[in-house]
Amino acid sequence: MSEGGLYAKSGVDTAAGDLAVELMRSAVAKTHGPEVFGGVGGFAGLFDASALKDYRRPLLASATDGVGTKVAIAQAIDKHDTIGQDLVAMIVDDIVVVGAKPLAMTDYIACGKLVPERIADIVRGIAEACAATGTALVGGETAEHPGLLGVDEYDVAGAAFGVVEADELLGPDRVRDDDVLIAMESSGLHSNGFSLVRAMLAEHSLKYTDHAADLGTTYGEALLTPTRLYTSPLLELLQQHPGAVHALSHITGGGLAANVARVLPAGSWAEVDRGTWSPLPVFRHLVALGGHSLADVEGAWNLGVGMVAVVAEDAAAPVIESLNGSGIKAWQFGTVQTGERDLTGFEQGAKGVDGGAVQLVGSYAQ
Repeated sequence: MSEGGLYAKSGVDTAAGDLAVELMRSAVAKTHGPEVFGGVGGFAGLFDASALKDYRRPLLASATDGVGTKVAIAQAIDKHDTIGQDLVAMIVDDIVVVGAKPLAMTDYIACGKLVPERIADIVRGIAEACAATGTALVGGETAEHPGLLGVDEYDVAGAAFGVVEADELLGPDRVRDDDVLIAMESSGLHSNGFSLVRAMLAEHSLKYTDHAADLGTTYGEALLTPTRLYTSPLLELLQQHPGAVHALSHITGGGLAANVARVLPAGSWAEVDRGTWSPLPVFRHLVALGGHSLADVEGAWNLGVGMVAVVAEDAAAPVIESLNGSGIKAWQFGTVQTGERDLTGFEQGAKGVDGGAVQLVGSYAQ
């Protein structure tokens, strides 16, 4: 028996891996500009960084993430063409938070059995989202782990890097008293809090193929709504309104208050007015299903706000207009304050960041 045949007998199909590469090749190639060398399939991706010589002081920004247990829903209904956008959004939209332009990304897919068409669907989604955000997909890896993962199981992760001028870096040190918080609408749950979602559905013996009448589709389809991509509109905004945006917050794990607190300076605080928006139907449906209130899940889900900009007070109106014009619904929902006050009930910093304090107040709009 040949070495390849023996390896295949153990559960690893290298021929399937080669086919998967061929199926994804054209989609990946569409993300490549003249800065990318070597194409697909090399041991390392190559990116021409000579353009960085034109920067006064370039800072490289990097981020890495996965999609989490949302992949279990994709596997359950055998739909894999949206998970790739989720992956890119979780990573690249973290890079733009510091004001950086994303340059290149790599991905990693671990699976129990390599099904070329399934892997190609995932990578095609990654490539299309990379193209939409101006990010080159310069490499990746697909690994078969028979015996560790089931034949229909997989997980995805990735990493990316970008660049920002040092004197254009966004963050807490730019934030000032009376700065305005501007919310940007999410497309749904994005890619966080799915362990809670899955537990809720399991508790009521609901399947992802079951129809949810008030959502107009099956649970699986509704829950797989891909994460909104904010990178391109935000880069355009930063160019159109230089200096107007002081900080950005990507609303991911931990919810709205905790993530906004991360980008505010220590000693500052903000009250976010729930009455300025109505959470999307998917959130209302899920909390009703579980017998909870929207306030109960604020630490797990974005509840309709996927990104927040902290902007100068006099720039709030043009920033909102610009975002709305780019197709992202935006609105003002708080201001930053400093000074003494009782911070009982406020979220103060998160993930090791000694930031500001944020509290959600009032009732959500109907």
